[in-house]
Amino acid sequence: MKTMQKFSERDIALVSLFTAFVAALGLVPTVMLASGVPITAQSLGIMLCGTVLGSIRGFAAAGLFVLLVALGLPLLAGGRGGLGLFVTPSAGFLIGFPFAAFAIGWIVENTKSVGPFWATAGASIAGGVVLLYIPGIFGMAFAIEKSLAEAAVLALPFVPGDILKAVLAGLVTSSLLRMRPESVISRRI
Repeated sequence: MKTMQKFSERDIALVSLFTAFVAALGLVPTVMLASGVPITAQSLGIMLCGTVLGSIRGFAAAGLFVLLVALGLPLLAGGRGGLGLFVTPSAGFLIGFPFAAFAIGWIVENTKSVGPFWATAGASIAGGVVLLYIPGIFGMAFAIEKSLAEAAVLALPFVPGDILKAVLAGLVTSSLLRMRPESVISRRI
């Protein structure tokens, strides 16, 4: 069993940097769907939190992002923030961000025998699409008073874009691993 690690100053800086990166991706123009959940680039940032930082640091970066949004900082796409977001159709996705980052990081950390692109893209699909959609669909169903099946159908338009983001996360992480292997913590753990 691994012991709990203390975060170094470098770890704190990286967690903060990735939190800021996820927030910056909220500046990319969004597309609002009929479900009330926008298509944003921020889920790509969550995927990269896991693929680059690993499970614990990725969870911390995504968790800090969610905490800052809950405190009212307008960091979500479209300049949204505050506790009121936790009763909107986006709530489940927002709550799922840290858990998705953790799962992605855990998968990457435990698939070192698989090539970096396939490990990171596959982990991003598993954690950033499949796992993230579970709380996302539950939250959407609750907020818009639809059944889980109806909410799942409303989530379908997100799938192609999120798979594209997962492939992009795989490309970015595997390129970073080639250029600066020491910076991809998930592959060092």
